[in-house]
Amino acid sequence: MTAKLRIFLGALVLALPLDQLSKLWIASHAAYGIPRPVVEGFFYLTYVRNPGAAFSLFAGAPEAWRVGAFIGLTGVAIVAIVSFFRRLEADDRLSAAALGLILAGAVGNLIDRVRFKEVVDFLDFRLVAGYVWPTFNLADSFIVVGTAFLILTLFLQPSEGEAQDGAKTASAGPDA
Repeated sequence: MTAKLRIFLGALVLALPLDQLSKLWIASHAAYGIPRPVVEGFFYLTYVRNPGAAFSLFAGAPEAWRVGAFIGLTGVAIVAIVSFFRRLEADDRLSAAALGLILAGAVGNLIDRVRFKEVVDFLDFRLVAGYVWPTFNLADSFIVVGTAFLILTLFLQPSEGEAQDGAKTASAGPDA
């Protein structure tokens, strides 16, 4: 097994059970819709279910259409993630970890949609001026963090011009 595959699977195998166990815990230990303060005025655990996508988009759409569309889109996303992973350089461990986290988040929310026809959310932040960020879960967090890691790799990789200049300098030798 390659290091890239170990990192990818490691992120997936750690993140997916963490997501599912956290949802199981909140559903069995919290009253639906009642905020439980962790940091009063800022962070609460609030067990809710979201039938829609991010920020409750399409929550009011007919259930059969909504669930089918989300399951289909998640399937397309999983194929894309695996395809991107296969194209990674053998030493691109940060991208492999990022894709493992994104896949864990996608599969975690897919499991909820198949089981409940909606997603279990519970991380509830209250921001400045009374603004309440939409409640989310660990799967959503893994998707965001994984995406941030992928963006970070774009900034860490040398541009094509820099990579070609480095290759020319290395091949020219010290006397060039």
